[in-house]
Amino acid sequence: MSGVPIAYDILRLVWWALLGVLLIGFAVLDGYDLGTAMLLPYAGRGDAERRQILETIEPNWEGHQVWFILGGGASFAAWPMLYAASFSGFYLAMFLVLLALIVRPVGFHFRDKLPGRAWRGFWDWGLATGGFVAALVFGIAFGNLLLGVPFGFDAELRLAYAGGFFDLLNPFSLTAGVLSVLMLAMHGGAWLAMKADGAAALRAGRAARLLGLGAAIVFALAGWWIATGIDGYALASGVSHTAPSNPLAKTATRAAGAWLANYRIHPWLMTAPALGIAGALLVALIPARRARVLAFLCSAGSVAGIVATAGVSLFPFLLPSSTHPEMSLTVWDASSSALTLFIMLVATAAILPVVIVYTGIALRIMRGPVRLADMIRREGHY
Repeated sequence: MSGVPIAYDILRLVWWALLGVLLIGFAVLDGYDLGTAMLLPYAGRGDAERRQILETIEPNWEGHQVWFILGGGASFAAWPMLYAASFSGFYLAMFLVLLALIVRPVGFHFRDKLPGRAWRGFWDWGLATGGFVAALVFGIAFGNLLLGVPFGFDAELRLAYAGGFFDLLNPFSLTAGVLSVLMLAMHGGAWLAMKADGAAALRAGRAARLLGLGAAIVFALAGWWIATGIDGYALASGVSHTAPSNPLAKTATRAAGAWLANYRIHPWLMTAPALGIAGALLVALIPARRARVLAFLCSAGSVAGIVATAGVSLFPFLLPSSTHPEMSLTVWDASSSALTLFIMLVATAAILPVVIVYTGIALRIMRGPVRLADMIRREGHY
């Protein structure tokens, strides 16, 4: 650790927080892109309306993908064991997400190449399906994190994964997947109600209110399920926060109610689930015509709160092992070296503000509503 001006345990904690920021940024920004795509067949009742809906997200979706790329890069460089274990366990699930995300640029590019109704309808449903699949798989993955994943290491830290793709599809993870779909569709509806005008905006506002109520109910149900029916994971006392990473050098056990321990120690952390529920309920209650911007901000807060709740509940675990709890990956034993984390932190301090400023400038340039009248006037140019 010599030559590194920040303590190893602080670096590990900072990188856990940064990973959370990147995931929340992706969920809030690209989440409304995915949610808007999911609502495309419902909110758009003709080619002009669907063109209007797509133009609310087309200018910025590629920039929002940067947050996903940064999150993947951060997990690879800061938490290499997490990256290796998660991609081994979720390989097919990740492949499905990539296919779903690939459909998006292809759909945007090819949809308007031909004027036929069947051609454009095919790509519209492809975009909607891609948004749904990506949202569902992300939720299923988070659900399995809370349950634990069947993996372990041998004495040389070689990974062995004992599960299969269909093992990921259990009742709790599917509930988490439904929550993810409701949450992002709500977010997309709130965005579309704010960004569009006319009938498409009205339909999106109605959908956002119903989806917000559904998201709040399912999120509360999932919390009750975790509190009463799912074992969490707990570290034994005396785990070193500054020792070199070695997931075999600790003791961890499964215990009922363990995922609630952080909230008992630090009650203020309850702000995360409270924000998740309150934001979704406010989306359901706010009249869309009068406070569209406020509804979208509440939706963004709900998304951030729900994602943060998963991270806070898991801490300090990154990837629990259901078959070998003592080999679970944690913040304290799965990171890169202190020097690597410090160099990456310096680079991130230079790059992340650029990404944030770029995102803000892009959204500001594209501010203002996308009007249906403009789509109708330019109909022959697509």
